[in-house]
Amino acid sequence: MLGLQSKARRFRQLLRQTPMTALFLTLLMSAAHAAPAPQPVEIPLASGVLHAQLYKPEGKGPFPAVIALHGCGGLGSHSDPVLPRYREWAERLLKAGNAVLLPDSYGSRELGPQCRVKEMHVKARRERVADIAAARAWLMQQPFVARDRVSLIGWTNGASALLWAVRPQSAGRDPGPDFRAAIAFDPDCRISAGLGWSTRVPTLVLIGADDEVSSPPACRQMVDGARGRSALARIVVYPGADHDFDRAGAPLHAAAPEHGDAEARAASQKDVAQWLAR
Repeated sequence: MLGLQSKARRFRQLLRQTPMTALFLTLLMSAAHAAPAPQPVEIPLASGVLHAQLYKPEGKGPFPAVIALHGCGGLGSHSDPVLPRYREWAERLLKAGNAVLLPDSYGSRELGPQCRVKEMHVKARRERVADIAAARAWLMQQPFVARDRVSLIGWTNGASALLWAVRPQSAGRDPGPDFRAAIAFDPDCRISAGLGWSTRVPTLVLIGADDEVSSPPACRQMVDGARGRSALARIVVYPGADHDFDRAGAPLHAAAPEHGDAEARAASQKDVAQWLAR
């Protein structure tokens, strides 16, 4: 024990005596713990190219894969190809052994954030469903992907697109395996609830009870209405949680207590892991 303490003291003395050595070791340790960087990929569309970011585990695979669908704010910014919210989720899913593909539905069409756009040119039920199909087709061609373990996860507008994509009417015509699971954060369920929504893929809806942007009652109605004529559909409504509750560091509405979002965020991370592991 004394020998270890002596070595530790000598190491600290060396660092104090040689600042450049300390700097080098600090940079080396930082690089070793650096967050994984995504690689850009291009996916062919019927008209144009769908740009996406791919997080891939080390090794040959095959790995389960998750297609992650950004919300109305877009996937990235001028300085960051993947915004922190999606990067944190991608890294979490990657750590669990998943490849993660993040299509950029807006940037691929030279569009910025669409949250305040009244007449959206990229529709959740049309262009974004086509993007989901193209992303799935691309993954099916990759040797590192377990073709029977491709799932979907989406946020807000991306979650609404997901609800359209998992409907029986949207099933692909190719003979390959369908999506294994789907997870929708804060979708706008009002249209789907009115249309008698159902799903061909086990689907989990996650939403805050205090969400004033999306509609928890509509999502509850949508999921309850699908029972008996649908694949498994489940909804979790987190008490005290607001819209975008899963985004760490997000500004919170005054009416929503911070602990409600923090608790819901932690619970959703467990719920997502369990749903994908089914």
